[in-house]
Amino acid sequence: MAAADALNPLRGIMFKVSSVVIFVMMQTCIKSAGPDIPAGQITFYRSAFAIVPIMAYLAFEGELRGAFRTDSPFGHLKRGFLGILSMGFGFYGLVHLPMPDAIAIGYSTPLLAVVFAAIFLKETVRVYRWTAVLIGMIGVVIISWPKLTMFQQGGMGSEQAIGAVSVIISAVLAGFAMIQTRQLVRTEKTATIVLFFSLSGAVFSLVSLPFGWVELSTSEKLFLIGAGFCGGVGQVLLTEGYRNADVSTVAPFEYTSILLGICIAYVLFGDVPTVSMLIGTAITVSAGIFIIYREHQLGLERKAARKASPPGAGT
Repeated sequence: MAAADALNPLRGIMFKVSSVVIFVMMQTCIKSAGPDIPAGQITFYRSAFAIVPIMAYLAFEGELRGAFRTDSPFGHLKRGFLGILSMGFGFYGLVHLPMPDAIAIGYSTPLLAVVFAAIFLKETVRVYRWTAVLIGMIGVVIISWPKLTMFQQGGMGSEQAIGAVSVIISAVLAGFAMIQTRQLVRTEKTATIVLFFSLSGAVFSLVSLPFGWVELSTSEKLFLIGAGFCGGVGQVLLTEGYRNADVSTVAPFEYTSILLGICIAYVLFGDVPTVSMLIGTAITVSAGIFIIYREHQLGLERKAARKASPPGAGT
């Protein structure tokens, strides 16, 4: 009850929306750096410079020393490997697609997480959520299909097609990373998971160095360093958001990123959203919000069932 009384939904929503703004700024920095920087190099800057605000935050909270203690080093390595692969594919797609399209396709991650949770964690997923997942993936197909048909056009068209496929692969890998995170939270502190992800991400991305990193201009370096700082600050704000409010309260505000992304993409990059992108996004967002709602309802039902169960029941 003490934890419930300490929740501050409005404060949680403010932190969540702030994190969305910062993460969109991160994506804007990466896209502004240009399409010629290898994804592995982008991922290194994103991971390495995110460590600075994350460690500062943990030090302020008095959790820095404890964050280095872990009972599951292999679990963190696995989560870091999946996460860094997801980042790499996602960043490649981001620099080769209009930003709103990349953001919208990325919304398939929580839908895929439901599927993977049912398969690998044996979680019970009933017909309502299966239906929402199916509808949401139809929305992703509507967004992606015009890009995928560009394979036939070659040139810039094929680059956008590969970008769309890359973001889809990124979403699949992110779904697996979410499942790994669910397993880690059973024994590991949030501070440990956040810190080890950035550390392992920086190390893993260095593996791509022999495959052709490029010499960066001063502006490109500044954009990538800014992306890293934004990533770290966004993670801190996201953590505070979930600390102050229930997941079901703040999670739907993730979808405000598409509105901000559309505005920034239009002003800075001249990207105009297509009809198929808007329709597909509306479908995918609706499905995602419904899944969040169902998770919330199921959580309330489980709490009610526990309260109704007499002591010793089921033993």
